[in-house]
Amino acid sequence: MKSEVFHALSAESRVWIYQCNRNLTNEEVGRLNPTLSQFSKEWVSHNQQLKAAGQILHNRFLVLMVDQTHAGASGCSIDSSVRFITNLGNEIGASFFDRMTFPYRKNEEILFASKDEFEQLFADGKINDETIVFDNLVKTKADLELAWEKPLSQSWHKRFV
Repeated sequence: MKSEVFHALSAESRVWIYQCNRNLTNEEVGRLNPTLSQFSKEWVSHNQQLKAAGQILHNRFLVLMVDQTHAGASGCSIDSSVRFITNLGNEIGASFFDRMTFPYRKNEEILFASKDEFEQLFADGKINDETIVFDNLVKTKADLELAWEKPLSQSWHKRFV
């Protein structure tokens, strides 16, 4: 994952990944990224400006990042981000809180499967321990860059197959 949007933030920056329940169109991404940028510039915690950035990746993942070496996100500021993301989804008729669909790579394509479909794909040999999955539970920018995409065998997804 390489993104100029996140370039200025430290490797220890806190990351939140929200997965959309459908692929976003390029037009939607073009509208959402500036809105995320504006939110990031205005995002505060206890009246202190956060050093933050946000971007849609792969037309499916909304990523927010806060450089906590500058100021940390509080419960209230995280709640405000969740409300913001909920409203974004409502505006475009989508949800960014799709937690039970498993994203994976097949060649260069990113595909999604329900838990049951994912299990069946594994049983049928259509995916295997080497299949690249997206671990949306990564916590830091460094983890996002190094471990967001990993083989199924090294991911929490493995317990579902």
